Amino acid sequence: MNIPFNKPHMTGKELWYIAQAHHGGQLSGDGPFTKKCNTWLEKRTSAKKALLTHSCTAALEMTAILAEIAPGDEVIMPSYTFVSTANAFVLRGAVPVFIDIRPDTLNIDEARIEAAITSRTKAIVVVHYAGVGCEMDTIMEIANRHKLIVIEDAAQGLMARYKGRALGSIGQMSTLSFHETKNVVSGEGGALLINDLEFAERAEIIREKGTNRSQFFRGQVDKYTWVDVGSSYLPGEIIAAFLWAQLEDATHITTRRMVLWERYHEAFEELEAQDKVRRPIIPNECEHNAHMYYLLLPSLEARTKFIAALRAKDIGAVFHYVPLHSSPAGQKFGRTAGAMLHTDALSDRLVRLPLWPDLGKQQHAVVDAVMEAARDM
Repeated sequence: MNIPFNKPHMTGKELWYIAQAHHGGQLSGDGPFTKKCNTWLEKRTSAKKALLTHSCTAALEMTAILAEIAPGDEVIMPSYTFVSTANAFVLRGAVPVFIDIRPDTLNIDEARIEAAITSRTKAIVVVHYAGVGCEMDTIMEIANRHKLIVIEDAAQGLMARYKGRALGSIGQMSTLSFHETKNVVSGEGGALLINDLEFAERAEIIREKGTNRSQFFRGQVDKYTWVDVGSSYLPGEIIAAFLWAQLEDATHITTRRMVLWERYHEAFEELEAQDKVRRPIIPNECEHNAHMYYLLLPSLEARTKFIAALRAKDIGAVFHYVPLHSSPAGQKFGRTAGAMLHTDALSDRLVRLPLWPDLGKQQHAVVDAVMEAARDM
């Protein structure tokens, strides 16, 4: 594509920090750069503890273990999300219970959660779609009343806030992604954020293959050994060095993305007034991070023609998730609670536009192509 949907941003320091990591002599996990990243995340999000992982998927799997998810347990979540949100719990034998999304933010519909709770419900997993916060006050109130754990899938949410609180800092645990399609990247990569210290010590153990290695290096035990279940969830130090360059520049990256997001939003105001498209809706209590800019087209047919029109101009516009409840694995491992009207309708109509920090003047070509394609619908 002449204008791809995504192009990973480089700050200019990544290779220098990788060279420093190599010179330091430790390329395995939990080296100096990993510790810098963990500390930055704790300070920026106010999490009690942050642990880098090799992916957001790994962090989600850790939350399932920490929440002691067992066969037959149920975990409430939106269907409009990436497969890892559900897989992490299916791997523990749990049943994902899919509920519908809100038509404004495309986040989990908090008004439908309570009706989905049964005696087997163990946790609620929320997904902050496009870096726009879910209605967390209501969700936490429901969870507290029913004694349920809340896990925030904040894969898209770094640098975004809900009522002044960082996304990922509200539930007992949360996860972040640094995949190359995210705002701050390390190719692959993720993090687990712990907001309830009850889970902190065990999280270290699970991340270190079930050993108490971290306690050994802190001098808390005289040798380390296998003490719990776990896996190898650490990233290598090269990944952490790359990520550190990105985190140092995270505010600048977010600012540049916000400028591009606002240009799209202003440019398509007229199309929305003509009922050609619907633009994203950001609730007043939310500060988003310009993770993506999407449009909702009138129908699946219109979206198909729209994407084809942009591709004909070498512009990479893409749709997003196939709802999990309608996927083969979702039907095998999960169940729905209530109608999925918004999930089904909006997933067929959503299209994402190119948005990356160095898009620059190419954005004008995208806007022109969108305007032309929309007029022809």
